[in-house]
Amino acid sequence: MTLDEQVAYLTKGCVDVVREAELRTKLARSAAESTPLTVKVGFDPTAPDLHLGHTVLVRKMKHFQDLGHRVVFLIGDFTALIGDPTGRSKTRPPLSRQQIRENAETYKAQIFKLLDPDRTVVDFNSGWLGSLGSEGWIRLAAGYNVAQMLERREFRRRYDAGQPISVHEFLYPLAQAYDSVHLRADAELGGTDQLFNLNVGRDIMPTWGVEAQVVMTTPLLVGLDGAEKMSKTAGNYVGINEAPNEMFGKLMSISDALMWEYYKLLTDLSLAEIDALAARTESGAAHPKQVKIELATRIVTDFHSAGAARAAAAAFERQFARRELPTEAEVFRAKVNQPRRLTSIMVAAGLAPSSTAATRVITQGGVKIDGVRVADRFHVVPAGHPPFILQVGRRARRVRPFRSAPGQKNPAAP
Repeated sequence: MTLDEQVAYLTKGCVDVVREAELRTKLARSAAESTPLTVKVGFDPTAPDLHLGHTVLVRKMKHFQDLGHRVVFLIGDFTALIGDPTGRSKTRPPLSRQQIRENAETYKAQIFKLLDPDRTVVDFNSGWLGSLGSEGWIRLAAGYNVAQMLERREFRRRYDAGQPISVHEFLYPLAQAYDSVHLRADAELGGTDQLFNLNVGRDIMPTWGVEAQVVMTTPLLVGLDGAEKMSKTAGNYVGINEAPNEMFGKLMSISDALMWEYYKLLTDLSLAEIDALAARTESGAAHPKQVKIELATRIVTDFHSAGAARAAAAAFERQFARRELPTEAEVFRAKVNQPRRLTSIMVAAGLAPSSTAATRVITQGGVKIDGVRVADRFHVVPAGHPPFILQVGRRARRVRPFRSAPGQKNPAAP
């Protein structure tokens, strides 16, 4: 690629690039000296599983890797002990070392679904932050002042509202910044919510005799509901360890408008290719459903295989395009206008006598939404989810929509 093509490829989908001129300089120097850039992304192992929202950053790491650069997948086992204050209205409770170790092991296994294991450095920041020592921490803290910390939106809001801010929370962005010093990072990637933390690294690196890193942020992926960012809490996520059919079915549930954002952030197609596909769809030359099938197929291929993606597409086509509903299941057509716990929907629809019974059926693998097995007993059906088919157990019953008695609120609706 030319320098312009490299910059376009690496900044595709980015919200912030601080600064693009510096990125160009680093790329040109890398080529002239045949020395790869060091690109850092940090993940605190606060939960055992990654979802597609996390992979937006991992895919950007892959883009740097595709161009021959050195990527560091940094597991924040030390910073997880502090707790990232990003997006928090109160102090985040720290994780135990055992939880961190267990979650970190799952991260190492999952990232290689996209990254080349032979060209990826996996490191843990406890290796240098744990041995920084009192003198090192004092020097680190001396490089930033309280006024600068209060420029952070979350800190300012809490301070103005009289809510407590623990001193150790100020250490989090400093610790993340020191990671960049230690690794001598040429660039650091993060979500848009991490912009403050990443810029702290830019600010302090020169005081430690290290060239400032380029900061690049990517959008927070909107979840399946098309409203909130993807998260397990909102129940609008696609886990990268989910079965191919489950992943494919979830992706087919997104809106036609949202699929273009997924194309941009979850595939390696160029913006020009995506724009051309959108134009063909707008003109009627391509059908939105087929374009969405292509999207789901690409994503399932990335995390499973091309064969698994083809099988998932065929299964989806059989069950939904041809309306071939299962014959050995109790089914019900459902639609919700507000986020609703699946167990509550099952009880309201008469598919389970109680929430406890509904939970038991889910954990035993007896519940499917649109043919996709639901394993999470806390699963929430997001607001605006397209009408879906809920299958419970093995008994057969005709499919009917929810209906309310005259003058009564629909018991199965929110």
